[in-house]
Amino acid sequence: HKRARIELNLDDIVGDPGLRKPIEDFNPDIRDDARRSYLSKGPCRPIGHNSERKMQSGQMRGFIESWFEKFDWLEYSVDKEAAFCFYCYLFKPPRIGKFGNDTFTKTGFVNWRNGLETFNAHVGKVDSTHNKARKHALDFQNQRQSLSHVWSEKGTELDHKYKARMLIILCIVRFLLLQSLAFREHNESSTSRNRGNFLELFGCVLGDNAPRNCQMTSHKIQKDLVRACVDKTRSAIMSELGERLFAVLVDESRDKLIKEQMAVILRYVNGHGHVIERFLGVKHVSDTTSASLKIALDAMFAKHCLSISRLLVPWAFYIQCFARQLQLVVVSVAKCCSSVEDFFNYTTLIVNTVSASCKRSDQLLQDHHDKIVGQLERGEVFPGRGKNQETSLARPGDTRWGTHHRTLARLQLMWTSVLEVLENIFEDGDSEQRTKASGLIERMENFEFVLVLHLMIRVLGKTQELSQCLQRKNQNIVRAVGLIGSVLKNMNDMQENGWEELFQEVTTFCGQRNIVVPNMEDTIPLRGRSRGRGAKLVSYYHHFHHGIFNVVLDKILVELNNRFAERSTQLLRCIACLDPKNSFANFDQEKLLELAMIYASDFSEYDCVVLKTQLETFIVDVRSDEDFSSCNDLGNLALKMVQSDRHTCYPLVYRLIELALILPVATATVERAFSAMNIIKTELRNKMNDEWMDDSMVCYTEREMFSIVDDGVILKTFQGHKIAKGIYPKSSTELSGMFCIYAFNLITACCHSHLKLVFI
Repeated sequence: HKRARIELNLDDIVGDPGLRKPIEDFNPDIRDDARRSYLSKGPCRPIGHNSERKMQSGQMRGFIESWFEKFDWLEYSVDKEAAFCFYCYLFKPPRIGKFGNDTFTKTGFVNWRNGLETFNAHVGKVDSTHNKARKHALDFQNQRQSLSHVWSEKGTELDHKYKARMLIILCIVRFLLLQSLAFREHNESSTSRNRGNFLELFGCVLGDNAPRNCQMTSHKIQKDLVRACVDKTRSAIMSELGERLFAVLVDESRDKLIKEQMAVILRYVNGHGHVIERFLGVKHVSDTTSASLKIALDAMFAKHCLSISRLLVPWAFYIQCFARQLQLVVVSVAKCCSSVEDFFNYTTLIVNTVSASCKRSDQLLQDHHDKIVGQLERGEVFPGRGKNQETSLARPGDTRWGTHHRTLARLQLMWTSVLEVLENIFEDGDSEQRTKASGLIERMENFEFVLVLHLMIRVLGKTQELSQCLQRKNQNIVRAVGLIGSVLKNMNDMQENGWEELFQEVTTFCGQRNIVVPNMEDTIPLRGRSRGRGAKLVSYYHHFHHGIFNVVLDKILVELNNRFAERSTQLLRCIACLDPKNSFANFDQEKLLELAMIYASDFSEYDCVVLKTQLETFIVDVRSDEDFSSCNDLGNLALKMVQSDRHTCYPLVYRLIELALILPVATATVERAFSAMNIIKTELRNKMNDEWMDDSMVCYTEREMFSIVDDGVILKTFQGHKIAKGIYPKSSTELSGMFCIYAFNLITACCHSHLKLVFI
């Protein structure tokens, strides 16, 4: 009976030492794999964490971050607020009976009064338990000390061939990750016509040059290489983040296997003053309640050694995605009154009927194409790049930004073609289709339908433009609030002065298409009331102007004000004082000091005193500098301060600007991550496990960071994951020259064999 193979679950590799399970609890078959994973990650050192302070010997004491510099083995648990020893956790032998001490491996050290003395005593003499564990760790990482390598008689030439081969294999892995392609195939045997992307590329590039006993093509090797790529990509992100404050953007969506996945994005300001949003990863959640999402987020923070104290004001400011709020405004307006709701119901029915079959869609496209050609020949429209493109009707969706406006605009553009397709359905369809088509034609040629169409195109056109602005990654909250204020002003102007222009436009449209325009003085019963039962009569003008036009604009103004309540909050009023427009016209020192008090965890009482002085000097300085006169938003202000080195002259002022920029406006980056998830985890690859999907998404989404990670760094990390047959050689000029000669000969051999090379 063959024993089932046990594989390491990376969810068991937890960054926080207070949450780890003891190393001896791992199965012996994977214990060394767990050690290599921890050694690859290194000790947990949450830089910037505000450690808990407790009363000890009459004074408030806590962990001191500078201790990390003195003791390279020291790590800190955010969960237990205690110190641990990295090497002892991995290699210290378990206690025997009552002998030994688990303070630095399981319970954690918290006696901060005697911290330095205890740490030095823990290190002890040369033959202490700690130093033995440390030596064991160093030997464990050094493959060159292994007997298999020491007793080898093959020399270093094979090592360099191994390096050349691994670099080419890494190129294949990079290519597949960046193109979101599958690595494996169902049948990877030598007789298969398609052995999968990885093996096919491996065969094309390397052919028979790899030794049979060191192919490095197993699925475990592929996973280890990908994991090394992910580890180094995340390390590059964490290095860029450094000790800076950050905000977290969290959203959830279902993958192709109908599993809820939570995506996490870090938002921070980098060293150049740019607002950066980086994809941290995805994690499966059992449900989408706030409690479940918090547990998953805490686990992800612990895994990557991130401190909650560096999270931007973790207790206070939750800001919903502005673009999503805007979409909710659109949905609400679409249901504001029965006439508008009927209009959208009929619009959906028209789109579904006309696009119900390939034949109807082709007919619609061909008819529209013929009309455009005729207009070009008559000179009614002009040719140009990007103009007069083939288009089709789009189905509106409540969760898709801009689809309502796009649907209505295309319906107006393809009006005649849609009517022609409906007429063809009436002529060729069965009785049910004929009835539906005739009813839709009658409805489209109704003045009220045309009026609501033009009104909603105008209203949603303004919100569509705002939606596009709010979805930009570099958007900041001050600019977003300003854009919302501009839209509100435009809506008010339209309500007061837009009726006559709209009515004239609708009348002209109806006249060109022989649609009857009713006399505005004639009367009709109120909607939903029977004329025969004595319903109240109103004029057509009252119904169209007051019952539809005013209702729609009133509704959208109310919804914009209600949905974007952040405009009037204390936080936004204070942040607006940093706006550099018109030579810092909104600058208010008292409100900026109030803003610093809101962020009490980032500004001490003494900082507030110093900030007042810095603000007084700062405003005089920047107002007299012409370089700052061109600044029109907070993002440009941060860039100018870094470029002129003023962020070091006014560090507290720059900290305020950073905090304002970190506040999220839109979850567009999260939505893009979910788009990447749908590209990677397709219907054909829906059995992909969560760990592999997370690794693939990190490299695919953060391709910019992935591309700058050096190959040598990745391969050394890969070597640390598991002892391989080959040994990665030490870098030197002589050895690099030997590798280049071997790599050149290898590629030449491939070319002579008429094999296709794959480059990135």
